[in-house]
Amino acid sequence: MKDNNAFNFIARIYTDFPAKFGIPRQSGLIPELKARIIFEPEYRKREALRGLEGFSHLWLLWKFSENEKSDWSPTVRPPRLGGNTRLGVFATRSPFRPNPIGLSCVKLEKITEDAENGAVLEVSGADILSGTPIYDIKPYIPYTDCIPDASGGFAAQTERALLKVELPESLAAKTDDSVLIPLKKVLANDPRPAYHNDPTRIYAFEFANLRVKFKVNSDTLTVISLEEARGAGAPSNM
Repeated sequence: MKDNNAFNFIARIYTDFPAKFGIPRQSGLIPELKARIIFEPEYRKREALRGLEGFSHLWLLWKFSENEKSDWSPTVRPPRLGGNTRLGVFATRSPFRPNPIGLSCVKLEKITEDAENGAVLEVSGADILSGTPIYDIKPYIPYTDCIPDASGGFAAQTERALLKVELPESLAAKTDDSVLIPLKKVLANDPRPAYHNDPTRIYAFEFANLRVKFKVNSDTLTVISLEEARGAGAPSNM
């Protein structure tokens, strides 16, 4: 059934991930990841945020803006199952869905204001590509949104141990702790697809204006290089 009422996005979120590779698989996994939510001009109404400062966490409804497709498949191959097992799309959080809608829970750190953007939400723990459109923002309500005895299906059975990250001091000296701490946690959570297990393969991705290269052997991830990304500007969360 078609709904002809088009949604308007109200804001965009700016994170340290300019590309999809490296983004945590779930929100909240890495609390040190900082992001900014900047509202579109028509939604820069300070009164629309009245009372929001009383909540510690927020739900973000957003658009998988780089995964739009004209058709969809009822089954997908979750990376956590090695990419070889098909499950129903509604049993996964795959970005390839009938409607490209994502859902993330983030921590509201503070609300700031500036002359150019109006009220800006400073958040942490986001698992979202920089520049992603936000459809809606709702407060997280602990007594209804937290279900301690909920079951996690196949996701609970596929959790992997964190990798040991080896980062030479000569490379670490190229940046500061505000970048190194979240970067190490991103790497420890193993950004590779679950079916990649080649110790000779070199992976690369961009994070906080750095181009990071690494390889993984068994349970150890070794950073090979840290270089300034091409065209890098000021960090997105500053």
